[in-house]
Amino acid sequence: MFYEPEKRDKRLLPNDPFKAIVAPRPIGWITSISAKGEVNCAPYSFFNAISSRPNLVMFASEGVKDSVTFIQETGEFVCNLATWDLREAMNLTSEPLRRGVNEMVRAGLEPAPSRLVKPPRVKATPCALECKRLNVIRLQDLDGKPLDGHLVIGQVVGVHIDDRFIVNGKLDTAAMKPIARCGYDEYAVVESLFSMQRPQN
Repeated sequence: MFYEPEKRDKRLLPNDPFKAIVAPRPIGWITSISAKGEVNCAPYSFFNAISSRPNLVMFASEGVKDSVTFIQETGEFVCNLATWDLREAMNLTSEPLRRGVNEMVRAGLEPAPSRLVKPPRVKATPCALECKRLNVIRLQDLDGKPLDGHLVIGQVVGVHIDDRFIVNGKLDTAAMKPIARCGYDEYAVVESLFSMQRPQN
């Protein structure tokens, strides 16, 4: 099968498989705060690390949501690790609510203070990345037409790790059971790992 995205045969593929192909995708569970002190917490599946020197992360929002607005106002946010144990709470924070409603309270999540940025982090998460905004970029298509999407890039300025998951000097990813977004309403959970060494010249 081959198709051009805008010409997909919706009789054969009624649901766009794009997100099922680009999967699994890490979840950026973003906490942010407005200039007025309103707290927002929302998951984004268009999320990833994009540099290790320095540590940079990005997430993309389809539509101008509170996370983007708040980060534009204050320049700070926190990426909280979404895990199997926190899956229900993470899902609750995806509910579209009016501005000013604190999703953390709605989902029964206890906040914890950050060290270097103002937005709180999710206390129960095993890892959190405190970030400062580098860019907010309006997306556009091949014709240069502006899209209703924004790419947020941030630099990590502080890292929180639950010491229970550090084993022999390494973070035990599988033990934390991070979850990732797949296609449709499907998710994956990381419970096992395997290693491969890069070839050397």
